[in-house]
Amino acid sequence: MQTFDVVVIGAGAAGMMCAAEAGKRGRSVLIVEHAASPGEKIRISGGGRCNFTNLHSSPKNFLSQNPHFCISALSRYTQRGFIAMVERHGIAWHEKTLGQLFCDGSAKQIIDMMVGEMKHHGAELRLSTRVESIEKMDGGFALALNDGAVRTKSLVVASGGKSIPKMGASGFGYDVAARFGLRIIETRPALVPLTFDQNTLARLAPLSGVAVDAVVSSGKTKFSEAMLFTHRGLSGPAILQISSYWREGEEIAISMLPETDMFAALRQARAENGRQAAQTALAAFLPKKLAQTIAEQANAAGNLADFSDKALRKLEAAVNGWRVKPAGSEGYRTAEVTLGGVDTHDLDSKTMEAKSVPGLYFIGEVVDVTGWLGGYNFQWAWSSGWCAGQAA
Repeated sequence: MQTFDVVVIGAGAAGMMCAAEAGKRGRSVLIVEHAASPGEKIRISGGGRCNFTNLHSSPKNFLSQNPHFCISALSRYTQRGFIAMVERHGIAWHEKTLGQLFCDGSAKQIIDMMVGEMKHHGAELRLSTRVESIEKMDGGFALALNDGAVRTKSLVVASGGKSIPKMGASGFGYDVAARFGLRIIETRPALVPLTFDQNTLARLAPLSGVAVDAVVSSGKTKFSEAMLFTHRGLSGPAILQISSYWREGEEIAISMLPETDMFAALRQARAENGRQAAQTALAAFLPKKLAQTIAEQANAAGNLADFSDKALRKLEAAVNGWRVKPAGSEGYRTAEVTLGGVDTHDLDSKTMEAKSVPGLYFIGEVVDVTGWLGGYNFQWAWSSGWCAGQAA
């Protein structure tokens, strides 16, 4: 039976960072991955260019039942640390919007960089390898793999969450945590499109494919980014962001022209050309299909000259005060990440080690730390993986 100082389960962003850092400390490291290639989520991220971090990453960009937990890791290994690694490997990058950093070339460059870092520091990577059982032993853990058995002093679980099951995502990491007595914060899809019931879909069917910049709110939280109408409901960055905060049964509020005083604009249009239809006036600000649908839903037929101020207020509310109750989300099938996970109250914030199980670590998406859209979740992976790599 082979023995290692560290075994990492999962060759995603967090796992590869941890393996490289542990190897850098002279530890013997094995990293096992059930898929046939490492970094599959890295490969598909950012439209194939990998949104690998965000210039503005800070604890306020993350959700957790224990919001202070991520502070230590994010401050010990920052976005600047990862950018320095990217530049050291000669990978060209650019900022797209809102601090989001992408490779100029391909996401494969980030995967190759991390695999190269692991190899350089002596970590062994085994692909298409399943973990069939884990047992606690004196001085460490015994793992039964589909290709044999190994022992390790430290075990790092970096198996990710449930999002995108077609790529092999599962609740494996949560099962391991529960097996060793750690608590799990209920999981749910996050950064995911929202869906409508059939009646709402029928009313909004003509809008599929229409996009607008919008402010979308849920409770006290709001995001100002693009929103897309789909044949299932709503998507786009603003919707993906708010999905992490929205809960079933709640409404979301949408302003489709947040910078425009629509009441004043409609009154001006009425004064200047009262013979134009309401949808024509709206189409000066919004996509034609959207203007038409809003006018129809508001029963705003006829010329603007016939509209009272009260009627114009109703139109304004339809544009900048639309409240709608989603029926649900598209689920883990399209969710970018998983909200919830291993309860961080059970982990050491500096090392990611389980407080009650010495030598057992949890990092990355499997932990109850979820970032905003835009490179934040990769930064959590790099930071948490780095921290565990200093201790495991």
